Amino acid sequence: MRKDLVSYHEDLMMTLRNPGERAEYINAALEDGDPKVLLMALRHVAEATGGMRSLSMKTRLSRETLYRTLSPKGNPELSSLERIFRALGLSLRAVPARRHAPAH
Repeated sequence: MRKDLVSYHEDLMMTLRNPGERAEYINAALEDGDPKVLLMALRHVAEATGGMRSLSMKTRLSRETLYRTLSPKGNPELSSLERIFRALGLSLRAVPARRHAPAH
């Protein structure tokens, strides 16, 4: 591979350092509706913003807890998600859902 080419992963990590891009990435994962996609996106953002050690220090959750929580089989509690979001410079919010065709 040429040295001037950037891998997808490297490009993603650079992009996710931007708070606006980070928020859009997480929003896209939330819109997907699959919890595994959200957990993967949170892992990517954590990696781009200092890694699990940094996230552990900010959330006061152990690295082991974070790895387990954000694993594909993770089932995080709302309080843990809120701490993770805050540590990543994000917030949890509710917005009106997009309207689908009316039910009859």
